[in-house]
Amino acid sequence: MLCCLTFWTTAQTQLGIIPQPTQSSAASKNPFVWGVDDVHIEAEKAYMSQAHLLSDQIALHRLYIPKVQEWNGKSTAKRIILKHNNSKALHVAGSYVIRVEKDNIWIEAQDAEGMVHGVFSLVQMVPVAASHSKAQPFELECWYINDVPKFQHRGLLLDCGRHFMSIEKIKETLDVMAMYKLNVLHWHLTEDQGWRIEIKKYPKLTEVGAYRMVNGMKYGGYYTQEGIKDIVGYAARLGISVIPEIELPGHSVAAIAAYPYLSCTGNQIPVENEWGVFKDIYCAGNDRTLQFIKDVMDEVITLFPSPYIHIGGDEAPKVRWEHCDKCQKRIKDNHLKNEAELQTWMIEEVAKYLKARGKDIIGWDEILEGGIPGDAMIQSWRGMQGGKDAAMQKHGVIMSPTSHCYLDYGLDAIDTKRVYEFDPIPSDLPMEYKGFIMGAEGNMWTERAPEDVVTSKIFPRLIALAEVLWTYPQQRDYKTFETRLKAQFPLLDRRNIKYGFISTPVQYFTHIVDHQLQVEVVPQSEQIKLSYYSQSWGEAVLEEKKIVQPILGPISINGTKRLVVLMQQEGSKEVKEDSKIYSSHMALGRTLKLNYKPSNAYLGGGDNGLVNGTLGSGNFRDGHWQGVQGTDMEMIIDLESIQSFSEISTRWFHFANAWIFRPEQVEYLVSVDGNNWQGVKKDVLSERNPANASGEFVVESKTLAEDNTSYGFYTGRYIKVRAKSIGKCPEWHDAPGEPSWLFCDEILVR
Repeated sequence: MLCCLTFWTTAQTQLGIIPQPTQSSAASKNPFVWGVDDVHIEAEKAYMSQAHLLSDQIALHRLYIPKVQEWNGKSTAKRIILKHNNSKALHVAGSYVIRVEKDNIWIEAQDAEGMVHGVFSLVQMVPVAASHSKAQPFELECWYINDVPKFQHRGLLLDCGRHFMSIEKIKETLDVMAMYKLNVLHWHLTEDQGWRIEIKKYPKLTEVGAYRMVNGMKYGGYYTQEGIKDIVGYAARLGISVIPEIELPGHSVAAIAAYPYLSCTGNQIPVENEWGVFKDIYCAGNDRTLQFIKDVMDEVITLFPSPYIHIGGDEAPKVRWEHCDKCQKRIKDNHLKNEAELQTWMIEEVAKYLKARGKDIIGWDEILEGGIPGDAMIQSWRGMQGGKDAAMQKHGVIMSPTSHCYLDYGLDAIDTKRVYEFDPIPSDLPMEYKGFIMGAEGNMWTERAPEDVVTSKIFPRLIALAEVLWTYPQQRDYKTFETRLKAQFPLLDRRNIKYGFISTPVQYFTHIVDHQLQVEVVPQSEQIKLSYYSQSWGEAVLEEKKIVQPILGPISINGTKRLVVLMQQEGSKEVKEDSKIYSSHMALGRTLKLNYKPSNAYLGGGDNGLVNGTLGSGNFRDGHWQGVQGTDMEMIIDLESIQSFSEISTRWFHFANAWIFRPEQVEYLVSVDGNNWQGVKKDVLSERNPANASGEFVVESKTLAEDNTSYGFYTGRYIKVRAKSIGKCPEWHDAPGEPSWLFCDEILVR
């Protein structure tokens, strides 16, 4: 939604509302005096639900429950009055006006959503009383606020497929979303690891598909249709629309585990227990599979009033379709060019079925590859280009690129400031297509985030996105936003919201002093108390061996150490840990030549990242792993003088489901002059680490001089490391023939 508005504000920082309102000004010098318990609420009949919502919210802040009654059209002092306003200034859905006057507070809107937004803006203006005492009277400055959203789609994707979440947790999330004027919950309900929605015609979807085995225990859960109605109704009261995502044709292992005939092979498979992309997907050539999808949609559309159903469409390997007689016949009978067009055909069949029942579809940007189906809206996650392409074809677009909107990523990759810098409209999108950008979503995928950590990953970053999507760019400023954000914390504390840090609570800086690594740990706030302990890498963590020390200066690293930093926020009893692995070695900080170009997404510290002394963690996205796709890796280290050393080692990430494989072999060579090379070892990793090994883990490769020389050391100035990629993903893989990845974090020389 784009329109022309006049922006003006007075003492905006003092007002402190998030998102920052479109127009606001101090209206009078005479404040509204709010006594201990003398302010009550009146509303026109159409807005009685919002009046009760306001009463509930004020009760949390002021420790009394305001009375609610229908407004009789007369103005009575000490009243908050909710009424309809036909002004053209509020023609955009979700808009509202607040007038704080000496005797009354008025909240006005043209729709229920706008009234909810007005309610929560007022709630933010009401101070939180101390929980241990009676609320004290306070003065509320008189303000005039006229607030209009920039975008109509302001959402959060919540993935309950990887980890089932309680209804209470979802409602808690909805409460905070409403506080900051987010109006869409994109509810991801079906996955390879779990089917979460009750479908009465197909009971095995929840009897079998809702659970997987974890450490020998049954793990999972699902939402009954009554539970879903409860969530949808709760969200509606808060002005939030719930859009379900029922994935197809991929991410469907849980459904296939329940009903094997849905796949191309018909084989019985278990609900998936690992993360990644899998080749068993719905069979597009099987009429029974299509009927199953239509039957499921019949029940889904009765549960969700939203005009949209999200059908996924992402990460669907076509290898099963390529070898399936039914799928190939479907391609031939419908004069399709390839399997990408078969996916488009399948999605169009579902889209037409839903269209006839009053629903439109949303799909991930992969569905562009075979042509955009019908009236589909596109959600662009692989950058902005997919959204741009869809907009220029006059399709609605939701932006959620990994660069700014993936809330499952750590703060070191995407902090609150980076989210705030996001602009959903590509700068090079022609003006006539900008209106097709409907908004954006923050995506909370939960592969590494079970229920107990989800809230701290979502908030406060989603609050920054809320302001991006509501407030026009010319009014936004991160410095003032952060000030207003910190002022919101008492409000969140009162609601027991376990929010996370605004940015990484500490920053780590490494320095090389006399060929030894020193780590400087710097708190990002004066309110954070730091201490630490360290241990030799690989050593078991024993309580009696923990020597916790205050951080008084740079920490010297001898050998390879796990550094554990303990962080405690002022006023909190909770101590959080953060750990890094560092190593001092002979190649530290030396000149490094790369005979390849690292992926821009996985630079791993840049050109010298493999000799910077910082080792990667068990998460290949942590910023310390350097990755390349579809090629080998060759690196040359210059030690700057001829030296003797006894060991060269490298570390490699392996996660087959993410197309990341350890090298077939790693070859080590040494040279005195950089021209004549002596091979010292070929370490064949494929012999001890099979490519189809499951899970995520780090593989170490090394060459020891004592095993390869008679005198126990190597001599040279230059070291060359060659890592041979496995090339394309193997035939057994879920994406056979696709280029695989190599990931390395450090070359260590001792």
